[in-house]
Amino acid sequence: MASVSNDKGGSKRVLFFDGSGKRRALRLGKVTKRQAEYVARRVEQLVGERFSGHACDDETSRWLSTIDSAMLRRLVNVGLIEPRQTGQTTLGEFLDSYIAGRTDVRERTTINYQQAANNLIKHFGRDRTLASITPGECDQWRVWMLERLAENTARRHCSRAKQFFRAAIRRRLLVENPFADMRNCGAAPSDPSRQFFLNEELSLKILEACPTLQWKLIFALARWQALRTPSEPLRLRWCDLDFEKQTMVIHQPKMETRGKPTRTMRIFEPVLSLLIELRDIVQPGLDCPFSAPILFAEQGDSVNWRRMFTKIVRRAGVEPWPKMFQALRATRETELASRLPLHVVTAWCGNTPTVALKHYLMTTNDHFEQAASLDVAVPSAPKKAAQNPAHHTSEWPETGDRQKKEPLEIPLNSEGFQLVLSAEYPREDLNLHGS
Repeated sequence: MASVSNDKGGSKRVLFFDGSGKRRALRLGKVTKRQAEYVARRVEQLVGERFSGHACDDETSRWLSTIDSAMLRRLVNVGLIEPRQTGQTTLGEFLDSYIAGRTDVRERTTINYQQAANNLIKHFGRDRTLASITPGECDQWRVWMLERLAENTARRHCSRAKQFFRAAIRRRLLVENPFADMRNCGAAPSDPSRQFFLNEELSLKILEACPTLQWKLIFALARWQALRTPSEPLRLRWCDLDFEKQTMVIHQPKMETRGKPTRTMRIFEPVLSLLIELRDIVQPGLDCPFSAPILFAEQGDSVNWRRMFTKIVRRAGVEPWPKMFQALRATRETELASRLPLHVVTAWCGNTPTVALKHYLMTTNDHFEQAASLDVAVPSAPKKAAQNPAHHTSEWPETGDRQKKEPLEIPLNSEGFQLVLSAEYPREDLNLHGS
């Protein structure tokens, strides 16, 4: 139990026993009795946390994030909290620690983390404490990014920022996430206006415009093998090819964390012809080992690939389109899906039917032309009758004028109940009134 003690001059202090049984004192200065008692309850929570190993309650965590640095130092000096729990961790310090500790993600993901962290530091400052960042300031940061970046990029950075601060809560550096209520984070919905289908005629023109055999292969692997470019072509090795069965093993780093590091796909033309041509030049097994890559990294990173590929497309007389390499992958997946079962196509392309339908498969002009073959001949309408058709006649024979016909009667049995209609009682013999 913690107790409040009065010192000379009106100062107060909280007395408690630490984990070793030693009596400690937390000096508060000149505060009211109510304030001192409130701090004493918080001290009891912190002492109980040190004994049990359980996290303190929300109110105590919130109190730790709001008190000044002087009080935080006193709590550290008496052993109630660790320095990292002071709530005064700076933004730059935390982001560096978090990114360095994420050794479980791919290199590309680390780069994305760093880009989002750089934008946070550029706006808030490296020395800004985590606890001082408010939800309103996070909204301003989002507006600030939308003025400088594409919407989809800004959305992804907001998603990563939310992830950063959620990790800070798990480390007990924060009580609440200032990004928790921010919406429209993550990837934006697919925009059909940015889809582009590269037909066979334009594809062959671009293939002819490629300056080297390697660039021809880069384009062909993206267009006819639906490889994620540049990550998957750069990991393709000679040992991954089976020319006899015409198959290739594709290493997919994007799916490694999901337990699917590779997939196997049939080699299509003109990729097969280009690989055979390159094999005759390189001669794997003699001039280079079979484990050697088919393409080499001197082509540059993804940004340089897009820049060079844009020049090649313009050289072929074709106007560049949005998402240059992704559109090639989507084009091939759309072609395959029109000829093969979807589960086969997605297994070869390395995604799921849900992702394929949402982001890759497109409706093309060929689909409208194919639909014409589904039309059937419509039978001609029957000629209109010269006069009104005859009135419907009853299945029972008519007996005299309808208007003057006597009502049918159902006979009663010996007990006074009406008999059920049946073939034994012809219509003209029935008597509704009984007798």
